[in-house]
Amino acid sequence: MAWTAKHCFARISWRKARLVTDLIRGMRCNEASEMLRFTNKRAAFFVQRVLKSAMANANDAEANMSRLFVSEARVDGGPIIKRFRPKDRGRAHSIQKRTSHIIIGVSERE
Repeated sequence: MAWTAKHCFARISWRKARLVTDLIRGMRCNEASEMLRFTNKRAAFFVQRVLKSAMANANDAEANMSRLFVSEARVDGGPIIKRFRPKDRGRAHSIQKRTSHIIIGVSERE
């Protein structure tokens, strides 16, 4: 049995968030939570919230919490918010504010 949680339209680039999800893929949930707590990246905050939500979903289904591990950890690119920054002599440069969809799945180890 697998339980998942998603954070859609997270305001962080998918490239930056993927660095953090690669750290925890395949780890036990308790170890992954501790790893995220001490990781010095902004994306760790978003990923930790999604991991806690997936663990809570598993807890609601009465899973054995000591045997949970991160079976799926992926980040997909979301829509890009496009803005413009005024520059000199009446010009404008475009700014792309990237978003991402963070998906974490946990399941019980046999």
